[in-house]
Order: sequence, then structure tokens, then C-alpha cells
Amino acid sequence: MPACIRIRGARNHNLKNVDVDIPRDRLVVITGLSGSGKSTLAFDTLYAEGQRRYVESLSAYARQFLEQTEKPDCDSIDGLSPAIAIEQRGVGRNPRSTVATITEIADHLRLLYARVGTPICYECGRPITAQTVQQVVDRLLLLPPETRLELFAPVVRDRKGEHREALDELRRRGFVRVRVDGALRELADDWTLTRAERHTIDVLVDRLVLRPGLERRLADSLEVAFAEGRGVVALDVRRPGVETVETAFFSQRHACPTCGVSYPELAPRLFSFNSPHGACPDCGGLGVARHFDPTLIVPQPELPLGRALASVVARALPELGEAALALAERHGASLAEPFTSLPEDWKRAFFEGTEAEPLGRARTGGRDRATSPEPFPGMLVLLAKRQRETTSARLRAELEALVVETRCRACAGTRLRREARHVLVGGRSIVDVGGMAIGEARRFFGQLALDGIHEEIGRPILREILARLGFLVDVGLDYLTLERGAGTLSGGEGQRIRLATQIGSGLTGVLYVLDEPSIGLHPRDNRQLLATLVRLRDLGNTVIVVEHDRDIILAADHVIDMGPGAGTHGGRVVATGTPAEVMAAPASLTGRYLAGVERIAPPAERRPGNGWVIEVKGARANNLRGLDVRIPLGTLTCVTGVSGSGKSTLVIDTLYRALARRLGGGRDEPGEHDEVTGWQLLDKVIQIDQSPIGRTPRSNPATYTGVFDPIRELFAQLPEARARGYGPGRFSFNVPGGRCEACEGAGALTIEMHFLPDVLVSCEVCEGRRYDRETLAVRYKGLSIADVLDLTIAEALDLLSPVPAIRQRLDVLHEVGLDYLRLGQPGTTLSGGEAQRVRLARELAKRATGRTLYVLDEPTTGLHFEDVRRLLDVLGRLVDAGNTVLLIEHNLDVIRSADYVIDLGPGGGETGGRIVVAGTPEDVARCADSATGAFLAEAVPSPKAPARTPNPLGGAGLPPAS
Repeated sequence: MPACIRIRGARNHNLKNVDVDIPRDRLVVITGLSGSGKSTLAFDTLYAEGQRRYVESLSAYARQFLEQTEKPDCDSIDGLSPAIAIEQRGVGRNPRSTVATITEIADHLRLLYARVGTPICYECGRPITAQTVQQVVDRLLLLPPETRLELFAPVVRDRKGEHREALDELRRRGFVRVRVDGALRELADDWTLTRAERHTIDVLVDRLVLRPGLERRLADSLEVAFAEGRGVVALDVRRPGVETVETAFFSQRHACPTCGVSYPELAPRLFSFNSPHGACPDCGGLGVARHFDPTLIVPQPELPLGRALASVVARALPELGEAALALAERHGASLAEPFTSLPEDWKRAFFEGTEAEPLGRARTGGRDRATSPEPFPGMLVLLAKRQRETTSARLRAELEALVVETRCRACAGTRLRREARHVLVGGRSIVDVGGMAIGEARRFFGQLALDGIHEEIGRPILREILARLGFLVDVGLDYLTLERGAGTLSGGEGQRIRLATQIGSGLTGVLYVLDEPSIGLHPRDNRQLLATLVRLRDLGNTVIVVEHDRDIILAADHVIDMGPGAGTHGGRVVATGTPAEVMAAPASLTGRYLAGVERIAPPAERRPGNGWVIEVKGARANNLRGLDVRIPLGTLTCVTGVSGSGKSTLVIDTLYRALARRLGGGRDEPGEHDEVTGWQLLDKVIQIDQSPIGRTPRSNPATYTGVFDPIRELFAQLPEARARGYGPGRFSFNVPGGRCEACEGAGALTIEMHFLPDVLVSCEVCEGRRYDRETLAVRYKGLSIADVLDLTIAEALDLLSPVPAIRQRLDVLHEVGLDYLRLGQPGTTLSGGEAQRVRLARELAKRATGRTLYVLDEPTTGLHFEDVRRLLDVLGRLVDAGNTVLLIEHNLDVIRSADYVIDLGPGGGETGGRIVVAGTPEDVARCADSATGAFLAEAVPSPKAPARTPNPLGGAGLPPAS
């Protein structure tokens, strides 16, 4: 096997004929500026070619079901192994996916509880015991006389197939009728079940009417039914004078002798919220209920009802006024009063209905007007019905904005049916285990002692559970709970979960490509991650990591530094070799930062703020311990702490959501807290993340920042355009008029290939320029609108600087370091750091109010040291304009540069959720209990700071809230 992977002539995206050798069976880090070509080399070249070669080895039939990868643009790649990519993307947005399900821990937990679990009665709490035939008879004899009983024995439970053998056996044994999927059928009739569908079959054992002297026959029939149903009997009960049929369920193994509560057979599917057998019947296993929110229906309760309601409500329910008036007359209220002043019983009837009472008559204009004789069903029911029945997609979407999700009341958000929640192993239910952090669950199962045969049955299951929990702990995820939704995980957390899965697979000779696995990790936890990467390498694999973290770069066997710039200025290998060799390379910007020649200098003086604060009181969502947190306005404030300490819960789930609901019409329910004070000092709250600026190639920096609008207006004012009668819309590639209709302004056509990846070919009509010939004939300084979109931002600034509206926006893009991007570059090709800076540029281009709170969750993700310096400059501009910037961050350079730091901890999960210290970075560095402070203390001496006393509650020393 060759000693290295040899890449020759790589030209994907911005790569400039890259030739590089990558040593095999080593830990290799690829680093460089954001947009320099790191991910292009690692993922779009190395991984893509490895995956393509594997897929091409399969049959044509198999290839049509697999995602096809385009062949990288390079001359040759030799020495390549089968490749596995562990990317930064999320693990899925399916609301049914949790940490336990995606790691397969849930499968083993379900098996464990089904095999060794002890059911307890959910009524009295007693352990469920075996139920004898005599106990069942005695219980049935308590029913009223003349009650009709039908005894069924379960034969097939929700399984696919025709089940011919089972039905033939029942015929041979003399049974006459069966219930198939809820319908009775005669066994003597000629019928066949559908093979591809799931079926449930119960055999009818006996039909009885409860009368004196029936005990013997009832006991005999129950014995037959228990024998046929393998210890289980289903019973249909029809009480005299009652039309509805009750279903009773008896088991010789799982029933409470006191309460008579019977349990179904303990099977793994009973403990799955993805199965109808285990899911909560009310929420279907989602754990949440969707309903219209009264606070969104009446967003301005200080006004009278007519003006307090959301505008869409009046359009959706035009007859609402008469019903509201009738309700008001019944309760002696006046609709002219503010909504908040109306009686509580009127509000309850308005939202929830009048139950069985009809509304009666309403009096309008001195006359009685008849209203519906039916009871008023309430706003919540009426809006739900209107949303369900309307044919207007727009109205349905507007009504959807009034819907919120809240925890299901039936299962309290646990997703499982009641019986599954009352089966214990080691004194804990499967719900209790799901609520544990991974580290806590590992300790619980490590100490779990089973007795007798249960120990023999549970030993192999526990071994698998502990192995998977151990892998997750090794990659620093001990703070995550097993029930944590997959959609709430960060890209780094999802990536480390997949990394733990790969370690468990034990593969060797594989090429692993990882995208910044240190995302979301506190510096304290980096040691665990490094040990995991080394372990993967020591198994005989080549591990290639795209990374900016200083510790991981220094621990690598080999480093490849891309650059020297970004975009068109990048795409070259600046330096390669050991970390020491890269640090010695004068052309390597990364090497200069690693060697300390370049560094991010903290500010000369900390900003004191504007004298006002915003305060969150009693924050107690997830693991927060009733925190009171004060954030000084007019500062750059950083929330830090070890992984799982509660940073995102405090900043995103609680503060941001609460402010978004008050200031921006946010729909998400904030985390549990008492109140937020000082929000009146803000006019808006904005969250800036690294998600793509658009989902299609039509989105680009020009359209996203708004600079394309004045560019189109400029072209519309040119003499040629005015002579032809062209307006600004003529120069848009998103609407008919001036765009090329052959490709609808996309500039390319997608050709679907059956066995090969789809091919994107340039449009033959417009030759990739998006516009028709007549539109392209209009030129500004010799350039058409398509030529302008193809300019870099630096080139566009030189050309279009005489136009103030254009220059203002381009200046901002230049200041955030995006000169190299093309105006029309598809948003889908931007890196996360580039997309984030485009968002920041759009905010900087707006007229500053000085009353905006910007919230950023780990903004340094994917950013090089130099990119971090530029980001801090941009954030500093926002703060200097009077705004407040609130960051969640682990990057020590950012923490050193903050004006105020709130450090949560001291640990993660159950050991976190508290404020360890709050104050300037110097205050945090002096705190002996702060894990963050221990790393900050190693920094160079920090700048002069205004006098401020650190306070573990985060308040003292700050100006009082008003």
C-alpha cells in the first residue's frame, strides 16, 4: 500500500491546480482562511472521489438508489482508501429522532425493559403480578347481570403476511370466527389477506351473557382463550342499556390484583414512541400538542376586542363579531372596554366555548339579531376548523402563524403511553433513563445489579449500552440527555455523535474526513476529543480534519495550510509539514498565529456600557437553577462555560425567544423563567447564524444585502434602457421580462441522469448569463448587467462607487473582508463563515438605531484566526453604534476581547446551570472555580477595565435597571 495519498492537479471550485501528498495512517489537519479551499480539498475532492469510486463498483441497479457524486476536477488521486465523511451538518430535523435513537441506545433500552423490566400498577404503585383464571372470573362476575361478553384470543399482532397456516390451524381445531383488523369473519368463507399489509387476528373463543350459574363455562372459556392467546385474553364488554363496547385486556403475567389494571405483553415495541403500540395516544409519540395560542390571537390586549385581535382572525371568521357580542351580553361585559378588562369567565368562553349552552340572541342597533342556536365552540376550535377546511394556501399559512407547540398533557412530554412509563429496571423507568445525561446514564448502568435469570438475560444488552455510552463520553458528549431532540443538536455535537459511532464500528484502513469536530467544545474538553481522534488513527485509519483549533493543529502529525487568501485569492497550498514546519514557514498566516508572531490583541479599554441592563429573572429551563442574569446594554457580552452548562438554554431558548415574542412576533415558546426586565430599552432582537443565505443558487450576496436593487435602478436609468422603456424589473433574473426564459434566469439547466449524478449544463440560449439578448444590450461603462454580477466586490466597488446607494453596501462588504466574492456568486457555495459575514454586512448597512440586541451562537465556527480578528472588528462596530452584542463562545480570543463575561457551570448537565462568575475577562481569570478562567489566566495581560465588582449572581457593579 502506498505511504501517502497523492493528489495532482486539483481544480475544484477555487483550487489552483493543487498538488499535495497526504501521509496515510496519520492525523492530518487542513487549515486556512475561511473560503481558502479547505473543505473543497477535503470533502469535494478527497471524500467525493473515494465515495464515487465505491459507488461505481456497484451494479447499475444499485447505483440508481444511491446519491451520486460528481467526479472531482483533478488530474489524478492515488493511494485513496474507502472514505467516510463525518460532516458538520445536522443529524436530521425529524421530531422523532433523539440522541438515544440515532446512537441505537434506544433499541437496546427497549429490549432491556421488555426482557427484565418489572411493571408496576399506574393506579396504586404495586408490582404487577400473574393473573389466574379464577381472578379473572371473579372480576368479570362483578359486572352487571345481562352484560354480554365476547372472549378473543390474540393470534397475530400487527404483522405482515397472509397468515394462511395460522388460519388453517384454527379451522382444524374447530374455531368458527376470527376478528381480522377489527372486523369479524367466518373461517368457513373463502377470503385471503393482503400479503404486504399488517394484520391483527383474534380468534373468537366464546360469546356469553352474564347470568347466575355461568361460572364454570366462563372459567373453561378463559382457559381455552389463555391457551390460544399464549397467556393473553381480549374481552369485548357490552353492558345492558349501553351502546358502546368496552375492551378489557387480561394477562396471566401482567395484571394488578388490587386495581385490576392489566398490561399488554412486555415487548420492545411497547417502549417505542415511534410505534403505535408504545406511543402516547394523544400526541402520537411527538410529546407536544399543537394548538392556537390565545396570546397570538389577541396580540394587543390593551385595546378593545375589535382592534386587539390579529388581523387574520377577522378575515378567517367574518361572523365572529355577533358571537362575541352575544357572549358579552350574557356576561354583562362591554366590547368597548380593553380586552384585558373583560371578565375572566367571558375570556374563557370566548376561547374555549360555551359547552352545552346556546348563545341566544345579540342586540345590535337597537334590534335583536338571531344567532346560532348551537353552543359557541370557542375561538380555538373555530380557527382550527377554518385552517383545516380552507382552500386558500395563504390563509392557511397566516393562521399557522398563530399556532404554537406545547408539552402534551397526557404524557407530560415523555411521548410514551402510560403502561410503558410504569415498567422499572433498577427502580428507574425508561423515561427516567431518557432524562439522564449520558455521563449519569453510564454510571447508572455501570452500577446496575440484576438478580438471577435477569442478570443472565440482561448482561449482553447492558454490555452494548455501556459501550455506546462510553464512546459518547469519550468524545465529550457526557452532558447531553438521551431524550435530547436531534434537531436541537449543533453541527459539532451531531458530528461527534457520528464519530462515536465510527469508533464503535472498529473499521481499519479507512479514510475519515471530519469538519471541525471541536465545534461547541470548551477548551477543557479538547483533550477528550484529541484522544478519540488519535484512537481512530491508531486503529489503522487516515484521519483528515478540517480545523482551526490551536490545540488540535499542534497535536496533528501533518498540517496543510491553504491560502494565502480567500476565494479567488486562495486555493493554493501555502505550507505543509509538521506543526513546527508550518510555524517556520514565513508565507503561512496560520503559522505566524501559532508561533505568536501574529495575535488578536484585546481592546485598549473595556466599554462600560450605556448605564442600562436587561435582566432575566428565575431562568430554570432544562438544567438552569433559577438564574437571575443581568446583561449590560451597549457592550460586547460573552456567555461562556463548559459544554452542557446551559449557555444555549439561557441565551437562545430563554432570553432570545422571550425578546423575539415581545419585539418581533416570535412564535417559539421561551424557556421557563419568571420575567425579563429592561426589554423596553430595545427596539429589535436579531439572531445571526452561519446558515446559508439561500437554499437555491438564485440567492447571492447582491440580492441578500440589497445592493442588487440600486444596481437594477441604475441600469433602468441608462439612456438605452429608457429608450426601450425598461424598468428595474427588466434587470431581474427572478421574474419574467428580461431573464432568459429557456433557463428561467438560472443560467444553467439540470439534466437528470438515470444511473449517474444529475449534470448541470450551461444554458445554450443565454450561455449562462441569465438574461435575454435585448436586456444584455443595455450597458454601463461597457458592462452588461450579467457582467456586473460577475464582478468581485472589490471590482464592483471601483466601478460603481459614484452611486452612493451602491457604494454604501459595497463598502460594508469590503470592511467585513469579502472583497473576493463575486456579486452574483450563488449563496449555496458560500462557507458558513462567509454567510455569517454577509448577514453582518446587511445589518451594518442598515440605519443604526443603537437599540438592537444581536445574538450570535458560536460565531467563530469555521473561522481562521485572521477571520476571528475581522469578525471582532465588525462586532465592535455594531457595539460602537450603541447596540448590544451577546455571544455564546468558547474561543479564548473572543472571550478576552469581550467587555463583560458570564461564565456558567461549574460542570455540564446536572452539575451545571449556575453562574460561576460574571464580570470582565480579568474577573473571570481570577476566579479559581471557573474552568474558563483557568484558560484565560494563561493569556497575555489584559487591557485597562472600568471598576466593576464580580458577582456570582451577575448583577453587582452594574448600573441599576430602570
